[in-house]
Amino acid sequence: MSLQSPDSNLLERLLIHLKVGNRKPSQKALAELVAAFVTRVPFENVSKLYYMKHHNLRRLPNLEQLIEGIERYNFGGTCYSNNYCLHLLLAHLGYDVMLCGADMENPDVHLVNMVSLEGREFIIDAGYAAPFLEPLSRDLKQDYVIALGRDRYVLKPKDRNGNSRLELYRDGHHKHGYMAKPVPRQIEYFARVIEDSYCDSSTFMNALLLVRFFPDRSLVIHNLSVIESQGMDYHIHQLRDRDELPKVVEKYFSIPREIVSEAIAELGEFGDAWS
Repeated sequence: MSLQSPDSNLLERLLIHLKVGNRKPSQKALAELVAAFVTRVPFENVSKLYYMKHHNLRRLPNLEQLIEGIERYNFGGTCYSNNYCLHLLLAHLGYDVMLCGADMENPDVHLVNMVSLEGREFIIDAGYAAPFLEPLSRDLKQDYVIALGRDRYVLKPKDRNGNSRLELYRDGHHKHGYMAKPVPRQIEYFARVIEDSYCDSSTFMNALLLVRFFPDRSLVIHNLSVIESQGMDYHIHQLRDRDELPKVVEKYFSIPREIVSEAIAELGEFGDAWS
């Protein structure tokens, strides 16, 4: 599996969509790029379901498909597509960036970017449906905490092996997390886990999750729940049934309702996207 050599013209189109320029690598430029990507490219699995149905796609979309989807349909993607697209963009801009695996219940089922810049290391993760609107420093002396609504993300200092643990707490209870490992990988390394993510039993074949972030708030559609968070406050609105989803997704994410209808028709019984 490969997305082939990245087309610089496509990546420049993405920069235009993100409303950021092609600037020399710096911590300031990196922070602005990450904020732009996370706030303008949502985490969502509608596109995953849609591409599988229309193109029998069981791998990553190619770069042209990814960028056309972002521009035309307001798509984003899940962890593999979002973080790999961002990886290509970072490399295009001249950053020293590694694509790295992260362990959850199983090894290397998540991927992140790690950037070395000005003597420091950062995790860049636009694929965890989390408010990581800035590079996450790996040279921590104590826990680094990001809180939004009912969620609390805790990044731990590196362990003795140089790995970084990220923990998600929801309503005060440990919900999810991963261990990111600073070992450079090629995207082909993740081919099997990406293919497995299209299995009938996999998470995003049995759950709907769309997340978009703003500088101080977030909007989440998780199955039939619409969750709006700002600061430490949040509100959950429950939809009546699946029939409401296309209209609600179009309203909040600007993904055409016809596409949403086709995509959710492929979903099995709703499960927990963070299971």
